[in-house]
Amino acid sequence: MIRLENISKSFNGTRALKNLSLIVPSGRTTVIIGPSGCGKSTLIRVIVGLIKPDSGTIHINDNLLDRSSVRELRRNIGYVIQEGGLFPHLTAAGNISLMAKYLGWKNEKIRDRLRELCELTKFPRDGLSRYPVQLSGGQNQRVSLMRALMLDPDTLLLDEPLGALDPLIRYELQTDLKEIFRSLKSTVLLVTHDIGEAAFFGDTILMVRDGEILQKGTIQDLVKHPADPFVSHFIMTQRSPMEFLESSENEKIAE
Repeated sequence: MIRLENISKSFNGTRALKNLSLIVPSGRTTVIIGPSGCGKSTLIRVIVGLIKPDSGTIHINDNLLDRSSVRELRRNIGYVIQEGGLFPHLTAAGNISLMAKYLGWKNEKIRDRLRELCELTKFPRDGLSRYPVQLSGGQNQRVSLMRALMLDPDTLLLDEPLGALDPLIRYELQTDLKEIFRSLKSTVLLVTHDIGEAAFFGDTILMVRDGEILQKGTIQDLVKHPADPFVSHFIMTQRSPMEFLESSENEKIAE
């Protein structure tokens, strides 16, 4: 479980997070959604310990996240950043196993874990010797996910992991990711700006605007019982062409 209490953070006088409190339940997928600049990525970086909040406290599995505990707690958190963030001078295997080597894992243990992760993420084992530039966008994201999972963390944080992919690859990865989340039973916190993606992944969805949580609930809650006019506006602006066509057909039938 992740618990945030009264978290605030400002950059150059602009408040990115405003006294935000939140509980992320264990073994579930929680999705943070909202427009650009609303504080989604700042929230993720605060939880992983990359940004220190100006005020408030963070507990991960009842352990206080502070300067003395951040390095130890971070080892039990898998983190996938936007567009993967792979090191171009390392092979896929080198990127994935970087922390394991730093922690002194034996080569045999690393090889076994790489084999497990390739099976889990459906990544071709012969791709482990390739560099990021030699892999497709979808394969690079699978490598980023494997790197995050290498140490078998309890918690997985993903900051818009599929945003840079084309629609077909994105759809395939969404399906595979959801199955991975289900099989691992990890605590997952995922950031996206896509309401369809939030609905697909999220057991719980948090709608964020200007550093504050406007609403927390299921996609049904947000659609049928919006807590703020902005929630309805945000959802309506992302309606797909197929939804518009269906609405148009329904209107014709009604006429």
